[in-house]
Amino acid sequence: MKRARILGLVVALLVFLVDQGVKAYVTGPLQLDALGEHLSVLPIFDLRFVPNIGVSLGLLPADSEATRWALVALTALIALGVLWWLSRETNRQDIGALGLVLGGALGNILDRVRLGYVVDYADLHFGDWRPFLVFNVADAAITIGVLILLARALLVRDKPKSDRATVENVNA
Repeated sequence: MKRARILGLVVALLVFLVDQGVKAYVTGPLQLDALGEHLSVLPIFDLRFVPNIGVSLGLLPADSEATRWALVALTALIALGVLWWLSRETNRQDIGALGLVLGGALGNILDRVRLGYVVDYADLHFGDWRPFLVFNVADAAITIGVLILLARALLVRDKPKSDRATVENVNA
């Protein structure tokens, strides 16, 4: 089980590094670092700089230094809770999902600490219809991790260990 938890931390580190690397590329070499700047990549996908001062869906805007640091503290506490959960989780799929959530949270926390906002840039659209707000790798990782955790909690029933042992003994 220790190896699975290490794998969860490796997933978190990879998400964090990819997130920060893509953000650095978008705002550095691509020079998308001012509101409204964009680059069409595909007919349905643009890179578009959006400084996000709030949390998901623009909720809880941190438009002052006090609210910025309060949001950093709140998200850091959540990340610590996810790390604690990951350190105690025994299911490998849940450990991987928690790694996605942790890595994404850390990427967005670092942005907020360094810049005062989270760099969002991924703009998926179909004509004028945009099914998502502009997001980043960290947001995608958090969303996918949470969806995995929810799907497993609601749809998958792990057999208790005693039932597995009984089935194995019967089949032997």
